[in-house]
Amino acid sequence: MFLKKQFIKVKFQYFVKNKIMSKLIIAALMMLLVSETAFSQESFASIKLKSTSGKTIDISELAANSKDTMVVLSFWATWCIPCINELEIINDVFEEKQAIKPFKFYGVSVDDSRTAQRVKPFIKGKGWVFDVLMDINSELKRSLNITDVPHVIIIKDNKIVYRHTGYIAGEEDNLFEAIKNL
Repeated sequence: MFLKKQFIKVKFQYFVKNKIMSKLIIAALMMLLVSETAFSQESFASIKLKSTSGKTIDISELAANSKDTMVVLSFWATWCIPCINELEIINDVFEEKQAIKPFKFYGVSVDDSRTAQRVKPFIKGKGWVFDVLMDINSELKRSLNITDVPHVIIIKDNKIVYRHTGYIAGEEDNLFEAIKNL
């Protein structure tokens, strides 16, 4: 009788472990599927943003033309210190990195209508050499499901192939490594 109880107990524990394990495997597969969908966006919305120099850029056209030259979008705001730190370092090495492998780089300001007037004098004072686009209504930010800044994406062949949120000194090296390897 004792052995039968032990056998039932062991079999029950095995069943519970396998059930939990199968749930974990299913959850992991679902996360993989969701992340693959998020990174493999098939098309971009036709969102037009103005640059601080007055040009209008259609994001869907920019993405569609990313076959030969990848596009890097760095979402930032004037009130975001990590964003500014990241863009300062990128600006310092921008031309050097462009010489290694050409890419288009746009800072995308998500400053709202209350702080948007600060952007142009801010970037002029910083001397940034790359274009800055204004996403005042956060239309592009929402369409790409971006919740926090700083947030960097790389678009190649009309797909998001790299995504990174947050900034710690030195992380720009990961961005440039990704650009070099794509």
